[in-house]
Amino acid sequence: MAPNPSPTVRRRRLGIELRRLREEAGLTCEEVGQRLGCSGTRISRIETGRISIRPGDVRELLEIYGVTGTEADFLARLAREARQKGWWHTYNRVMPSWFEAYIGLEAAAVRFRDFQSMVVPGLFQTEDYARAVLRAAPYPGNSEDVDRQVALRMERQTILSQLNPPDLWVVLTESVIRVNVGGAGVMRAQLRRLIDLAERSNVTLQVLPFTTAAHVQPISPFTILEFPEPGDPPVVYVEHLTGCLFLESEKEISRHTVLFDYLRAEAHGTAPSIDFIARVAAELP
Repeated sequence: MAPNPSPTVRRRRLGIELRRLREEAGLTCEEVGQRLGCSGTRISRIETGRISIRPGDVRELLEIYGVTGTEADFLARLAREARQKGWWHTYNRVMPSWFEAYIGLEAAAVRFRDFQSMVVPGLFQTEDYARAVLRAAPYPGNSEDVDRQVALRMERQTILSQLNPPDLWVVLTESVIRVNVGGAGVMRAQLRRLIDLAERSNVTLQVLPFTTAAHVQPISPFTILEFPEPGDPPVVYVEHLTGCLFLESEKEISRHTVLFDYLRAEAHGTAPSIDFIARVAAELP
């Protein structure tokens, strides 16, 4: 399990603080880059948390911004923490860089709002279901790679059994429950897994039935992650075939929060959702 704080979250926090200080100093990324002998693009990537920065380089930035004392020490410490390796680093060979960033955020999140319309979320998947999903991908890789990806998915799930597990509110479309992934036995076990998880106090699970108007809207799956410290604002994660988007503006977060509220209002309640999943499981041969 990843130690707290997550280096990904620390890198993101550091970038937010550095952007704030640059803007307060009235400087552009290009102007800062010129003073440091690098491009403005590099400064921008540091501020968005896409790349890490050494503590010594942070000190140089802070000199430009006129920041010293305890604030400078705090940001240098953030830089050191951001350069540490997370537990997921050992899976780099079978994990794209954009997904590594997501896992770093997932490991530190305390609240998830997750809408899925195609497959069961990775945190809720059984090992056999996960393997079936991965093998069905357009470019699944060899058996060893698939096994490593399954192992990664199972290790991610340890956040569900930690002392203070995150709060998860998940809305699944009816198709997620009905599409038979991996065969009847695999799917039955997966549905039972969902029922077991839904009984936990930190998990709210709802099913969005085919009969709702929401099904005619082109709503992509998304996850809203929230973090324990006020300095780490929420982020919306949207995944597609070859990459992902991290939406961090207040407007985007607000729009997806309203959207999630709409979806959960349209979905079955928790008890009817569990009953529905149990009926579908019983119908499997």
